[in-house]
Amino acid sequence: MRNLLFGISIFWITVNGVAQNYRPEWSSLNQRAMPEWYGNAKFGIFMHWGIYAVPAWATNSNADGFGSNYAEWYWQRLNDTALKIHKEFVAFHEKTYGKDFKYADFAPMFKCELFDAEQWARILQNSGAKYVVLTSKHHDGFCLWPSAQAPGWNAVETGPKRNLLQELSAAVKKTDLHMGYYYSLYEWYNPQYRKETTKYVAEHMLPQMKELVTAYEPDILWTDGEWEQSSATWNSREFLSWLFNESSVKKQIVVNDRWGNDARGKFTACIQTSEYGSGNITEKRVWEETRGIGASFGYNRNESLAEYASSADLIKQLIEVVAKGGNLLLNIGPNADGTIPVIMQQRLKDIGDWLKVNGDAIYNTIAWSKAPPNSKNSTLFYTAKEKNIYAITTEWKEKLEMPISVKPANVEMLGYTGKVKFHYKNNKLVIDAPAVTPANNPCNTAWVYKISLP
Repeated sequence: MRNLLFGISIFWITVNGVAQNYRPEWSSLNQRAMPEWYGNAKFGIFMHWGIYAVPAWATNSNADGFGSNYAEWYWQRLNDTALKIHKEFVAFHEKTYGKDFKYADFAPMFKCELFDAEQWARILQNSGAKYVVLTSKHHDGFCLWPSAQAPGWNAVETGPKRNLLQELSAAVKKTDLHMGYYYSLYEWYNPQYRKETTKYVAEHMLPQMKELVTAYEPDILWTDGEWEQSSATWNSREFLSWLFNESSVKKQIVVNDRWGNDARGKFTACIQTSEYGSGNITEKRVWEETRGIGASFGYNRNESLAEYASSADLIKQLIEVVAKGGNLLLNIGPNADGTIPVIMQQRLKDIGDWLKVNGDAIYNTIAWSKAPPNSKNSTLFYTAKEKNIYAITTEWKEKLEMPISVKPANVEMLGYTGKVKFHYKNNKLVIDAPAVTPANNPCNTAWVYKISLP
């Protein structure tokens, strides 16, 4: 079966002058080095967009545990009678759409009539992000491109009747952002998956993933829905071997760790993923924190302002994640009409404005190995790059003290044109905050001191 699916050809690549073939074994796949661009990027935008954007509704309750308030899970919540929130979803659905209205009936309503890919690309670029991950297909199986494996259940044949994935990808690739795709391995109510999982994997999932990669050449493939099956059932190692050896994106592609309920920890040549701080992260490895601006990934009309993180909070989380050596993948949930909610645009603009001033302390940096440990209430974080240490404070203080083993050659505040006073004694650096005014304050939240070492 595996040879039939992936062929028996051997494609040799060169790593540090040594020919290497990544075999479908974790020990071999783990030899692949992570493409350098990802570790330098630090900040990406996740986009959950599909027909679940039509009802755009979830409870704001965590009654059923983590993810209870994910609006993109609308169809599953309607059907899972074991859930405490099930009755709330049914009550909303029947009141709003009627008892006979099926989830599939949302597809023609997903019109995306105001979708402008070039406008989205500008918003994404102005956020300061360096990569984008779009949901090509979520757990409902609906595709944003005309997949041969999803006839009648894709955005070209119903709803907007447009190749949304291709349009956005083309616009994003005109910028300096890397384009990636989220892909759900499983589909809740695909009859073949539910009855003949092996055939589903061989005849539907694997051809569809190869189609997506071959046709649209992503820089990231962010898989999900892996938890129901083992990596052997998903044929994950065989697919990854093809991806790293033979695909047209073998050099630049980055993948995450969701390849089977047994794969995390065994597969290390990938991004470790965590949602809203729920993951078990090894900070010495490549990792990524992901979250929505609100509590949901798909747009939830039921959320109020209280569910949305402020710009200051999101900037602080970006700082904290990068200071620990990770990347932040911040999600937005566009509307069914093809617009990005204004509150989400505003948050992205604020982050982008901060990064225009302070991006030197974020991009291409690493965690400072000598940084003091942080607590939950920490307001001072550190990153490092070449001979520079960046001290990032999320609370304005008249004096900052920090342990540094050598006397700095210079200290400056990013975005501030005046001099910054400092003194050094007994391996301790003390920085005096400059006398900023509203006219010359470089930003409204989180200030960065660039400490240049000799």
